[in-house]
Amino acid sequence: MPTHTRVRMFNTKATYPNQSLDNDLCQAVRAGNTVYVRGQVGTDFEGRLVGLGDPRAQAEQAMKNVKQLLEEAGSDMSHIVKTTTYITDPRFREPVYQEVGKWLKGVFPISTGLVVAGLAQAEWLMEIDVIAVVPDQV
Repeated sequence: MPTHTRVRMFNTKATYPNQSLDNDLCQAVRAGNTVYVRGQVGTDFEGRLVGLGDPRAQAEQAMKNVKQLLEEAGSDMSHIVKTTTYITDPRFREPVYQEVGKWLKGVFPISTGLVVAGLAQAEWLMEIDVIAVVPDQV
């Protein structure tokens, strides 16, 4: 019996056609009652970038992805316990955090934020990964 469930498995050959990669990954893993969500960017699940040059729009799409992945794993946004947010320019902090904050109002997760030199694709301006729990059934 598997100890965890993989959500939306994929191979990086399809995700990064402009790079020579061949890695088997997934968008989220549920291990026991914990859900780990892979870094989400402003790309929808069909690979289309939303918000070219717009960090707020990319954050909105990333959070839509997070919501969908958590639901597919049996959790939801209210059960997020930790976020890690990466931005490629310190000027993006306010628009990205304002958008993320809309999605996490009243949740009060712990949070880490980083400014990085770049992400896996040059057009990505932000990325967020989350850890959430699946509540016990009552």
